[in-house]
Amino acid sequence: MISEPSRYYAVELQALPSRIGQVRRIVSAHLRHWQLDALVDHAVLGVTELLSNVHRHAQPDKRCTVEIELLLDRLTVSVRDHDPRIPQACAPDPLDAYDELATSGRGLAIVGAVSESWGVRSCGTDGKVVWFTLSAPPAAVPAGTRAYAVYGAMTEGPFRGYAPFPGVPLSAPAEPAGAPDPVRAPAPVGVPSAVGVPSTVVAAARRVPAGRGR
Repeated sequence: MISEPSRYYAVELQALPSRIGQVRRIVSAHLRHWQLDALVDHAVLGVTELLSNVHRHAQPDKRCTVEIELLLDRLTVSVRDHDPRIPQACAPDPLDAYDELATSGRGLAIVGAVSESWGVRSCGTDGKVVWFTLSAPPAAVPAGTRAYAVYGAMTEGPFRGYAPFPGVPLSAPAEPAGAPDPVRAPAPVGVPSAVGVPSTVVAAARRVPAGRGR
């Protein structure tokens, strides 16, 4: 039976070597789907150790349940079996250290070394749960939510300290534009200029009475 709510996954299995390899791949795929790639190696190593202990020591059968759960910033991996005996941590076998893919038990000391914390919870005559936790890295900020600077007419933008012309800072106010000069026309030919009147006069529009041609 497999159940998969939002940040939780559980699978029941017989702790046999062939099934242990399948569960390792399943756990790895789920952690990558949850964007927890940084935890894959330690989680897979820990669950391999716990399943190997069930395969080698659990009685009266090898049935167990693997659970992984992400709560806030902590991942919890646990294996429940039907053997009520509480395991004891011991030094790992030196021969197993040369085989990273070995499914034989290497001691709960390995679990303690790769995890943030670990422990055993007794379920009475129904068995026990061995668990360990890993600290999840902070989630990356999605690209769509990142803040970007917006430069407009009231800011100098990324070009602060540069000016379009030497000695003129970008923040200097522009000089006000002067009033436009009036349109002037030259004085009519043959008409003498009056004393004190400039030789050019402001051009005036000529009115043509209605009904008369030029």
